[in-house]
Amino acid sequence: MSVKTVGYIGLGKAGASMASNLPRAGFHLVVRDADHAREEEFAQKYQNVTIAGASIDAFKDCDVIITMLPQGKVVREVILGENGIAKGLKKGAIIVDTSSSSPYDTQSLGKDLAELGFALVDAPVTQARLHDTDTGEATLMVGSDSQEAVDKVLPVLQAMAKYVFHMGKLGAGHVMKTLNNYTSAASIVALSDALVTGQKFGLDPVQMIDVLNVGTGRNFSTSDSYKTDALPRRYATGYQLALLVKDMGIAKEVFEKTKFETDLPDLILKYFKQAQEGIEATADHTELLKSWEKRAGLQLRTGTPDGSSVTALKQ
Repeated sequence: MSVKTVGYIGLGKAGASMASNLPRAGFHLVVRDADHAREEEFAQKYQNVTIAGASIDAFKDCDVIITMLPQGKVVREVILGENGIAKGLKKGAIIVDTSSSSPYDTQSLGKDLAELGFALVDAPVTQARLHDTDTGEATLMVGSDSQEAVDKVLPVLQAMAKYVFHMGKLGAGHVMKTLNNYTSAASIVALSDALVTGQKFGLDPVQMIDVLNVGTGRNFSTSDSYKTDALPRRYATGYQLALLVKDMGIAKEVFEKTKFETDLPDLILKYFKQAQEGIEATADHTELLKSWEKRAGLQLRTGTPDGSSVTALKQ
């Protein structure tokens, strides 16, 4: 491998999950997180991992630096801020932002980094099933103005994901990410409407999910997050509602700047922001179903009324 040492910044749930694939693939990892306990836990759990520390040249030996942070403005601060890592990077280092960032922030950062001799690649993450990021089964959507940079980081990306799509120029990965999340968010609104309305009529929500999963209404929420976390009231997918609201703001920005008129982003944001009221700021996104229950004046059942299992009449 031409790339041997990888810097990784951001060890939250998604970051630690994605990063865990790299030492298993033979890369030496230099990690940093705002929470030192996370750094320690990760370094103890995986071999060939070094904690970066706070020095300006902590990532000087890294060929590639990956960021997994809350948003693009945080990525900029970490790289180009007063204590930014760019000051200590080797010439020709490539920075890969896997965060869910605004594509316009990404393009602005890429321009500034190019002037310093660094390449930026955006490679945000999605997954077909919960926890695909743990096993290298996720999907990365890549944007870059440099095919050479993409070729160099490809072995690193392939160590973290089963599917890697080069979507186009810098920012294209983040546009695909936000449109992916927008499509998913729209299905969440429709599914939540359907579940409370179905129960009002007399349908069983769990059986509704079973039907949707073998019909045209199947989506990520029916197959995973609502089935595993929302209806059972586990609320532990690891994806915060606040991040979903942030992502919908990015989607709205993309629609506005590409001059396509649609009312749906505002409608989704209205419902999601309403759902944030009265719950913790760090609440899992599946807790938004509580808002639908409140508006419907009911609590969704997690099984049939008599407690028996629901099965199809014919299989």
